[in-house]
Amino acid sequence: MKSVWMTTIAAAALLAACADPAQEPDDTRGAMGEAAEDAADDAAEAGEDMLDSAEEAADDLAEAAGDVLDEAAASATLAAVLADARRENDRARDVWRNPAETLEFFDVRPEHTVVEALPGGGWYTRILLPLTEGSGRYIAINYPMSVLEAIFGDRMTDERRAAAAGLEQSFPAQAAGWGGTVDGMTRFGAVSDDLAGTADRVLYIRALHNMARTGNLDMAVDDAWTLLAPGGIAGVVQHRAPADEADDRADGSRGYMREAGLIAAFEARGFVFEGSSEVNANPNDPADADGGVWTRLPSAQTDEARAIGETDRMTLRFRKPE
Repeated sequence: MKSVWMTTIAAAALLAACADPAQEPDDTRGAMGEAAEDAADDAAEAGEDMLDSAEEAADDLAEAAGDVLDEAAASATLAAVLADARRENDRARDVWRNPAETLEFFDVRPEHTVVEALPGGGWYTRILLPLTEGSGRYIAINYPMSVLEAIFGDRMTDERRAAAAGLEQSFPAQAAGWGGTVDGMTRFGAVSDDLAGTADRVLYIRALHNMARTGNLDMAVDDAWTLLAPGGIAGVVQHRAPADEADDRADGSRGYMREAGLIAAFEARGFVFEGSSEVNANPNDPADADGGVWTRLPSAQTDEARAIGETDRMTLRFRKPE
C-alpha cells in the first residue's frame, strides 16, 4: 500500500514539472513578464546609445571634413595671393620670410579680421590685404608720435613728423592698389572702442624691437590683448638674440630680442603661449653684429650680408583665452 502511495506522489510531482506554462501560478507569470520587459527596455536603451554614438561620430566626421575643406580653400587662396603679379618685386624675399608657412602657423584665414602692426613698405600688406578682401577685414596699427620721436630723436624732421601725422590718410590710399581695402587704422596705445575685441589675428612681424627699446613693449602687448577677440591669436616674428645675450644687446636696440623675454611679456598679460616654429630660423646668422639687424639683408647689400642672408628669427604663437 505504501508503495502505491509513494508512486502516486512521484507521478503527481512529475506531472507538475511537465505542466503547460499556461497552468503556472500568476506570480511566476508576472516575474517572467517583468524580466522580458526589462530585457526589452535594456535593448532599446542600448540601441539608443548606439544611435547617439553613431550620430556623434558622424557629426565629428563632418566637422573634421569641413575643417579640411576650409584649410584647403584657405591654402588655395593664399597660394593665389602669393603668386599674384603685385608681388613680383617681393617674391625674392619669400625664401627668407616664408609667408605661406608663417601664416599657416598662425592659422590666418581669408575670413579673419587681421591686424598688421607696422606695415611699413607693405611687404606683408600685399599678402594680407588681398587675402582678407571680401570675406575678412584688414586693420593696420602704427607707431604713436611719442615712439617715433624717441626712435628718431634729433633726426625727427618736420617732414617726417608731417608724414607720420598724415599716415591714416596716406596709407589706405597707397594700399588701394595692392588688391584690397584698409578697413581700419589705429596707433599703439590708442585702440578705439570700435576696434577692441574685433580681431581674430594680430601679427607683430619684425615689429617689436623699436617698441621694446623705447620702453613700450608692454603697450604693444596690451594692444594685442585689447584688439583680439577671446580665442584670437597673436603671432610674433622677431629677430632672435642668443638665449644668453647680455641685456643691453637684447633690448631691441640692435633689433634682436631674446625669445624667453618675449614669451614672458605676453604670458604676463594673460596670453597662453601655444608654441614656436623654426620656419624663419637662419642658423647662419650669429646675431652678434654690433650694427645689429641692419647689417643683414635686405638693409645691407654687402658680400657678408648676402652670404648670411636675412636675420635669424623666432616665430611665436600666443592665444587670448576664451
